[in-house]
Amino acid sequence: MSDAHTETAWHSQPGADVLDAVNSGPDGLSEAEASRRRDEYGPNEIRDDEEISPLAIFVDQFRDVLIYLLIFAMLISLGVGLLPGHEPEYIDAALIGLILLANGIFGFVQDYQAEKSIEALKDLSTPDATVIREGERHVVDSSEVVPGDVIVVEGGDAIPADARLIETASLETDESALTGESAQVTKDIAPTDEDAPIAERTGMVYMNTSAVRGRGRAVVTETGMDTEVGAIAEQLSETEDTQTPFQKEVDRLGRTIGLGIMAIIVLVGIIQLLFTGAGPISTLLVAITLAVAAVPEGLPAVVTLTLALGSRRLLDDNALVRRLPVVESLGSVDVILTDKTGTLTEDEMTVRRLYTDGREYDVTGTGTTPTGEFERDGQAVDTEPLEAILRCGTVCNNAERAPAEEEEAFFGDPTEVALKVAAEKAGIESTGERVREVPFSSARKRMTVVTDDETAYMKGAPEIVLERCDRIREGGEVVELTDERRQEILDRNQSFATDALRVLGFAEKSGADPEAEADEIESGMVFLGLQGMIDPARAEVPDAVADCRSAGIDVIMVTGDNRETAIAIGEEVGFDPAGAMTGTEVETLSDEELSEAVEDVELFARMAPDQKVRVLEAVLENDHNVAMTGDGVNDAPALKRADVGVSMGERGTDVAQQSSDMVLLDDNFASIRDAVAEGRGVFDNIRKFVNFLLSANAGEVLAVFFGVLIGSALFPSQFASESQALILTPVMLLWINLVTDGLPALALGVDPKTDGIMERPPRGADEPVINRHSLVLIVAFGLIYAAIGLPLFFHGLSVSDDLVVAQTLLFTFIVIGEIIQAQILRWPYGLSLFSNKWLVGALASSIVLHLGVLYTPVNTFFSVEPLGWTHWLWMTAAVGAFTMLGTALVLGLDRLFDS
Repeated sequence: MSDAHTETAWHSQPGADVLDAVNSGPDGLSEAEASRRRDEYGPNEIRDDEEISPLAIFVDQFRDVLIYLLIFAMLISLGVGLLPGHEPEYIDAALIGLILLANGIFGFVQDYQAEKSIEALKDLSTPDATVIREGERHVVDSSEVVPGDVIVVEGGDAIPADARLIETASLETDESALTGESAQVTKDIAPTDEDAPIAERTGMVYMNTSAVRGRGRAVVTETGMDTEVGAIAEQLSETEDTQTPFQKEVDRLGRTIGLGIMAIIVLVGIIQLLFTGAGPISTLLVAITLAVAAVPEGLPAVVTLTLALGSRRLLDDNALVRRLPVVESLGSVDVILTDKTGTLTEDEMTVRRLYTDGREYDVTGTGTTPTGEFERDGQAVDTEPLEAILRCGTVCNNAERAPAEEEEAFFGDPTEVALKVAAEKAGIESTGERVREVPFSSARKRMTVVTDDETAYMKGAPEIVLERCDRIREGGEVVELTDERRQEILDRNQSFATDALRVLGFAEKSGADPEAEADEIESGMVFLGLQGMIDPARAEVPDAVADCRSAGIDVIMVTGDNRETAIAIGEEVGFDPAGAMTGTEVETLSDEELSEAVEDVELFARMAPDQKVRVLEAVLENDHNVAMTGDGVNDAPALKRADVGVSMGERGTDVAQQSSDMVLLDDNFASIRDAVAEGRGVFDNIRKFVNFLLSANAGEVLAVFFGVLIGSALFPSQFASESQALILTPVMLLWINLVTDGLPALALGVDPKTDGIMERPPRGADEPVINRHSLVLIVAFGLIYAAIGLPLFFHGLSVSDDLVVAQTLLFTFIVIGEIIQAQILRWPYGLSLFSNKWLVGALASSIVLHLGVLYTPVNTFFSVEPLGWTHWLWMTAAVGAFTMLGTALVLGLDRLFDS
């Protein structure tokens, strides 16, 4: 460790002594020294070990069991050329390679775009920093700050690094990103114990927090990964990412298909070699055909594209997905653990209640828009009796309305902004020029200003303001403030606080001498009343919470705020406050007791970061699929551990966004509800096209499997030649899988969401895409294809004595059957054919393309023959039987499993 970053216990040093510990001074560093330290310590950034690498993202697209199976099939096709007298199957290999490339490109484009979007969010959130170098102020990028820099912080500034305060003036900071507590922290230059909780280190300011009001100077002690934020990021980098249930299932599916293919190949090989007299070359050709028939070549590409399209729709709903499989995971979420501030609430303080002249008033409207009314008992009232208290609130105030071109409506402390807005609702603006200010401090707990008309205005903690008052305004007159009235005011203050309102008292005095001592100015005041404010719930959140509950999703609030605030907001948006617990109470529970508690409790307050993780672990232990929201550094471990980690785009820290699976661009809980609905729709579509692809492939496998065995026994002359020993050729199967399977499957991936999708319960945490219903459907459809297709094949073979004609009949039957099956599978979802224009186009394209294969010169390439009208008569009968059996199967299974 260098001389600039010593082992000295600087945390315990008072005031400017810390400058010596880091070899700095009141005038800051020289530019040369700052440059040297920047080279030594590196940029002041939170290092992301997962930097965007286009090559790595592209390679990741091929790390999948199904992809390995496709590569295996391609290698077998090329490997035939190693056998004496045989040429490599270049066409088969080329088609498989094309599928692999298309799948890789689909996945790469979507993953890369998501990562670039996150990087863009990070760049937008990089703040500037004001530093003192060589005695002069300089504004630099926060990444340029080094240990030993003296930084200047004022209300509204982001803190660029961990720093020890050396000067303060009414400085308050928001450290919720680190601690989870929304209450502002008053700072001073007192010694600080480095072992104390962050919230108690009043002499320090920290990276990724912000100054709310006041000003100060501090010397930077830690930067980048050495900060408190960096320590958390370092821990996160050591935590492995978990696979989503769908990723695990696709891996299992690939392994199952692979083992099934090997088993079928071995079985058919043994039967052919022992009982049909087929040679090894014929057996190998059948093996290749079975492999091509069994592997759902289009599945990886269709899954990727469906998830990608789902992520695009989610982006339209203000949800940026960082990992494509998370889109599907959203559909299985059955518990949402949500933060309060900014997610359930507006993240803007709003005056909700007034008490003046012995009466209580409600204030409508939220946010910084000055629209709303003042009411008593639900009826709008004239604002004249309220003018005195509202004027006091807007005059004794340092907030300012921002220029029109600024994104924010006001600059300043959120509490003072709320007072400005409340006054504007009554048409009251600040009047008089300020000639004196006695600033707020944590010791005084009040602020007073004197205007040029010698009127003093005070605001502060109600009990403190009352101590400075001897009179009260009532009925338009100033009267003595009796002990009885004082107690009544204190009781009303307690009532406001019980309702989770932050309460300020207000007073004024005429004839104040701006040159007098502060104590004299602030004595003999006239009490005006109380204003109570809160960060209100978003208007759309109650409906969103209700929608989640009707969808079988438990919503639990886990917040760092106090119990009263959590209950007040929770009741407003639909949470049951019964049994609400604090972090202290959670600490007293064993893991088993907490696992029981999370099934009943909907509100957890005053939760520390490690306590949030405990609650999450308890919910996960109960076999739930959990989405968890968070915005601060302290939320990052839980975001990474959750099935779906949801960070905030507006308020979220870089660490939180990098740890999450999804970023809410508008920080709104309602967007989570919309994302879950979209995820359910995506899951429905995945199940539809997985059932479609695998049942079609099952039909092809069973047709080839039974066809070769039956054909070798019943038609030995036609199956004697190695070149004619196939029911369907690999090229035919690849055409079916790529075009006839692929186009409808892609279209099924963009099916619209069904009505009432948020009125049904989520699927179980352990329910796979291919459940018992799907498995029966896949096998049954496979048997239907074989049971109808093979008689058609052998009928054609017996009548024409031509294997090519028979192959053409079976080839065409499977193509038409799959076109019809695509719509049959949609009927249980209440979707008509024309509800998806892409499906109509895909089915029409499949028909046109197949007719082109039959009736153009390309039929030579596929080794098929044009079908005559008698063939089409047979085909019509076969397709009619398939339609009736398939429809009966789907509707019957739907009723059976629903019951």
